[in-house]
Amino acid sequence: MATFQLKDTVPDFELPSVAGETFSFKQHQKEHDSWHLIVFFRGSWCPVCQEELREFQAGKEYFEKHSVHIIGISSDSLDNLKELVDKEDITFPILSDEKMEAIKAFDVFYHGEDAPYEDHGQHGEPAYFLVNEKGEILYQQKQTGPFGRPHPNELRKTISYIQKNIKE
Repeated sequence: MATFQLKDTVPDFELPSVAGETFSFKQHQKEHDSWHLIVFFRGSWCPVCQEELREFQAGKEYFEKHSVHIIGISSDSLDNLKELVDKEDITFPILSDEKMEAIKAFDVFYHGEDAPYEDHGQHGEPAYFLVNEKGEILYQQKQTGPFGRPHPNELRKTISYIQKNIKE
């Protein structure tokens, strides 16, 4: 598992998208010369995640205005995620990482069989990575459970602060 320092380059990943395609982060970066906010969330069954995704969708225009593309990743099944996206009308990429390839590559906490408490079975926990156009980490935050994660409005403040104070 990787532990990232600020300005480390994030690993590339290719995952199935609810849109029916294989999403390549490297290819997406080439097509969108901008920053990315990679949001790992627990699953379609998680009410806290559902609310968070609604908030990201409501703020999508703000993020895009500030040249930040949102990408959501969960260890949940593609079918479950597709149902969630359709129900909540999510328009940014939502990816399924059932094999936990990106979760492991980004060192996201994982609630597995060896977890000290029961919590909806096995799944990845919330994590956030702000990545610049070069693929370098400018901000990261990882959770070991569903609560205490930054609200999308707090992430907007963080992004604004970093963009105003970025060293050239």
